[in-house]
Amino acid sequence: MTLPVAEPLRAPTAPPFMSFTRAQWAPLRANTPLLLGEDELEKLRGVNEPMPVHEVAEIFLPLSRLVNLHVTAARRLLQVTDTFLMRPSLSPPFILGVAGSVAVGKSTIARVMRALLARWPEHPRVELVTTDGFLLPNAELEARGLMRRKGFPESYDVGRLLRFLADVKSGQETVQAPVYSHLTYDVVRDETVTVHRPDILIVEGINVLQGPEATRDGDGVGRPRVVVSDFFDFSIYVDADEDALERWYVNRFLTFRDTAFRDPESYFHRYSQLSQPEAIDTARGIWREINLVNLQQNIVGTRERATVILRKDAHHAVEEVRLRRTDPTPPVELR
Repeated sequence: MTLPVAEPLRAPTAPPFMSFTRAQWAPLRANTPLLLGEDELEKLRGVNEPMPVHEVAEIFLPLSRLVNLHVTAARRLLQVTDTFLMRPSLSPPFILGVAGSVAVGKSTIARVMRALLARWPEHPRVELVTTDGFLLPNAELEARGLMRRKGFPESYDVGRLLRFLADVKSGQETVQAPVYSHLTYDVVRDETVTVHRPDILIVEGINVLQGPEATRDGDGVGRPRVVVSDFFDFSIYVDADEDALERWYVNRFLTFRDTAFRDPESYFHRYSQLSQPEAIDTARGIWREINLVNLQQNIVGTRERATVILRKDAHHAVEEVRLRRTDPTPPVELR
């Protein structure tokens, strides 16, 4: 009698992320002091993006401690390699990426993280750039028929962004980044901001975590290439339900209608005359036809590439922190 050959048993693979509630995450700040006061925090908040002090203490102070530990470890690893190569050790800037949908609050989070990380004595120089400055100018977008796809991957000067990150990572003393105006809704011609060899550079943008699979040629065949996230040492994805994101976007639009849009120089000045119902309908249309499409097609699929995922509830508070495992368990055959 011939016995059937049993299929090899495969040990279960550990999930790629560990999940923490607020109560589990908050104590991980250890004895890190909160040196960010309410006055400074008020200046860091975005429009309709609440960031109370307790949110900073319970979520972002532990996260700053984790990033600080990663910075220290990265420097030590580089020193080991430089020792082996018998060359002087010059630590390149540590690059932190912050990604997520329009209206999710990632800009506020990036500014808060910058303020917290700058208070660690090991790396006082922390710079922040957004990828808005690397959008193609409106004239170029108009010529390519891309104005209604502004914020989609094809609307960026990716080559310029990659060169910028490569120059920063290589340790150049000064690197220039383009400037974007939210008033005119366009890149400011011939204006740049200088990044002076930071200890940490934070790069914030909706599409910064896209992988090589996002780049296709004309017939849909993927072409291997360097991507923005290749330069990141650590990354954060800010997540929320689509219904909450739409509501936050509409509320922000209504606030701008009564403030920034009233400026005659504003690109969106025409919206300042809309009635409340008209403004709500307009905002919902923009969200559903542009931002939601971009989220579903290009952004949310990059979430699992992050080091940390911050999951927000309907009130902008982080309800869950998901941390990528550093000790993945590979499949093992058991006979």
